Amino acid sequence: MEGNFTEKVVVIKRTAKMRAGGRTFRMSAWVVVGDGEGRVGIGHGKAAEVPDAIAKALRKARKDVKKVVVINGTLPHPVYVKFGAIKLLMKPAAPGTGIIASQPVRAVLEAAGYKNVLTKVLGKSTNPVNLLKATMEGLMMLKDPNYVMRHRFPDKYEKKEQEAKEEVKANEEAQDNA
Repeated sequence: MEGNFTEKVVVIKRTAKMRAGGRTFRMSAWVVVGDGEGRVGIGHGKAAEVPDAIAKALRKARKDVKKVVVINGTLPHPVYVKFGAIKLLMKPAAPGTGIIASQPVRAVLEAAGYKNVLTKVLGKSTNPVNLLKATMEGLMMLKDPNYVMRHRFPDKYEKKEQEAKEEVKANEEAQDNA
């Protein structure tokens, strides 16, 4: 996927495995990438060293980029997500509010290009990995208001489109006559 993506490492974990010669450590990394214009992805990578784990996670995140709805820097409507033990509430906010969220949720929202969003984690868990996944699931649940109007009221929408086309045509004719 092309584009200038911002990259943010959200979680780095170390795991240990007991072997005959002692403990062997492996690193696990979760990252968020986004272009700030409505495209965002998350990725997970594991390796023996931190830089390798981050590189793998970035590669996976770039492959997993999804398009989300951003309207005037905020969400089009409130959304409530249940993901495992996570319960996440995200609401649109007035301009100047900023992003009020925990660190994993903030990373995803900023990468997607949101400027004003209110969030609250309501569940008992604050596991950052599940918060990342819940935020992505919530963003995928968002619907574009224009898309919804077009499908709920196709007659009105078609009529408005036709009126707009006629107006453009009338304006072009007036310019040609002038």
